[in-house]
Amino acid sequence: MPVIHTHVSVTTTPEQREALKTAYGKAITAVPGKSEGWLMCPFEDNMPIYFGGDDSKPAAYVEVNVFGTSVPGAAWEKLTRDIMAALSEQLGVPEDRTYIRYTATTDWGWNGGNF
Repeated sequence: MPVIHTHVSVTTTPEQREALKTAYGKAITAVPGKSEGWLMCPFEDNMPIYFGGDDSKPAAYVEVNVFGTSVPGAAWEKLTRDIMAALSEQLGVPEDRTYIRYTATTDWGWNGGNF
């Protein structure tokens, strides 16, 4: 039940989204018990994103949500490295213009019910 929601200021192609989805699928395994089999990856591109008051360079805001009560800090650290590397490689978004927000929650609905 992980979700990696990517908001970027640049245009993405289907091939770039596929490459990011694949990278995210590998990266999410850093979180104990999570796998690509349950991973949802919404993408929003061409978003105006001001970072430090400037929107002239590529930027990204990524939200990572997982079902559970807590996640080891080392897992979040690995995800940060992997997600930022993928965004830089695929879209040219600099790591210093990317924020990632992490959330673990016990409230998660799916298939007409809750886990």
